Amino acid sequence: MSAADATLGEMLGKSGFSRRGLLKFSIAMTASLALPPGVASAMAANLAQARRQSVIWLSFQECTGCLETLLRTSSPTIAALIFDYISLDYQEALMSAAGSAAELTLRQAVAANRGKYLLAIDGSVPVADGGVYSLTGGQANVSMLQQFAPDAAAILAIGTCAAYGGIPKAYPNPTGAVGVEDVITNKPIVNIPGCPPVPEVLSGVLVYFVSFGRLPDLDDRKRPLAYFGTTIHDQCYRRPFYDQGKFAKSFDDEGARQGWCLFELGCKGPTTHNACASLKWNDNTSFPIESGHGCLGCSEPDFWDQEGGFYTSLAGGKGPGWEDTGIAAAGGIAVGAAAAFAARHKTAKPPQGPQK
Repeated sequence: MSAADATLGEMLGKSGFSRRGLLKFSIAMTASLALPPGVASAMAANLAQARRQSVIWLSFQECTGCLETLLRTSSPTIAALIFDYISLDYQEALMSAAGSAAELTLRQAVAANRGKYLLAIDGSVPVADGGVYSLTGGQANVSMLQQFAPDAAAILAIGTCAAYGGIPKAYPNPTGAVGVEDVITNKPIVNIPGCPPVPEVLSGVLVYFVSFGRLPDLDDRKRPLAYFGTTIHDQCYRRPFYDQGKFAKSFDDEGARQGWCLFELGCKGPTTHNACASLKWNDNTSFPIESGHGCLGCSEPDFWDQEGGFYTSLAGGKGPGWEDTGIAAAGGIAVGAAAAFAARHKTAKPPQGPQK
């Protein structure tokens, strides 16, 4: 039996991975995806019968950070993702082929998995001037997206650039950068934003698709609800200090040393939806707030052009050390300010000048 015909259960069995081990893995993944515990057995059974999922990964206007995220998945590892759960049939930075050989590999993978492959995109899609600002093999990224999207089962927009345009879309956006969903409107799309996204979020979405043949439940921005259903603020270990009105006034004051809330220093946790505070980074080691820096809101649309900049409080204070007795007296004021900022930012027109 060829590797292409073998089920994942058969492949895992040959490598010494037991059914019990697969069930334990499925229990961990269902917990990560916020699924009922009873779903674990169904996931394990489905994974055992599934065949490797073809993934075609195209990199557009990007910095390679999102691909680095794939390389740093810890559950499952990158080796398990590529060799056991998925068949990464094309990714120009990871594959050994180059030039015409790589293009031939891409065409063959599309033809062999037409209508079944997952199309993974990282990087924004420049559309100005015909998309000439980012080319692969002489072909504009926007043209490649329009060429390969119709035959995909679904599209993974990996990172804030692919999801919303990201940093390339920031004012004045000379390349006309947009997100995948601005170009493709007739395919299932899951946005996995972040600059870069949390590795385990990507692996969770992939495992869910392999298990059930569909994307997980999404929010109104096409993000997986399990990972983006709450704000970082709601999961943050500094939240009790926020509720007590204890805020660091600068990055090196006594409050900062005591782990007080970074809201007054510009933390965007109250308006940012992501799993950083729960999954963390580097195999659950830490996340930006835990290392002493406020959240930048990198998984939200237009985060680079947000009003006031990274170090301006959502309540309006200007930079490190600002003081407002009202905000210290009542955390509820901060909640209201954050909600007002979120509503304003969601419908705001693009800024008319660069961030100061």
